[in-house]
Formats: sequence, structure tokens, C-alpha cells
Amino acid sequence: MFALVVKFDLFDVDKAAAFDQLVAETVESITENEPGTLVYATNTVDGEPLSRIFYEVYRDRDAFEEHERQPHTRQFLDKRSEYVASFRVEFLAPAVAKGLPA
Repeated sequence: MFALVVKFDLFDVDKAAAFDQLVAETVESITENEPGTLVYATNTVDGEPLSRIFYEVYRDRDAFEEHERQPHTRQFLDKRSEYVASFRVEFLAPAVAKGLPA
């Protein structure tokens, strides 16, 4: 299993709405086309209206790399700079969990 968390800080409310639309379109394509993506959860943050957190779990590193090559992911990565002031990626080493494959 391979997992990561990304925190995005967006420029403003209008950019946040456009980012959310881009994310919705991207997640639809992920759902339809990526069997190796086990969890792709996007979240807003209470009290931080310009922040978003993604939690991503992949079958393995190869599935993550396949995700990164997909046209919908490339489009998201190319467009995100229009909306995102900053972001931080944390790669995880999954330990004890409920609901995730061992």
C-alpha cells in the first residue's frame, strides 16, 4: 500500500470554487479509470475556507505512478497553479488501520 496527504491553500473564495469544480471532474475520472486507486478523499477544513486536504491510498507505488500518468491527473496538475497559493505533500507509511487493505 502507498498513501499520501496533500494540503492545498487556495488564493481566494472564487479560486476555491473553481478549484473544487476541477477536483470534482478529476475525481470522477479517477473513480472510472483507476482500479489501483483505493481511496481518493477530498476534504474541506473546518474554520479554514481556503484550505483543502486530500487523502490518497493506492494499491502500491506502481498504482500511484499510473495515477500520475493519467490525462485527468496531468490536467489537474497543470491547472492547479491557477487556484493554489501553496501546497504540501506528506508521503505516509501506513501502519495500523481499519478499512484499508493489509
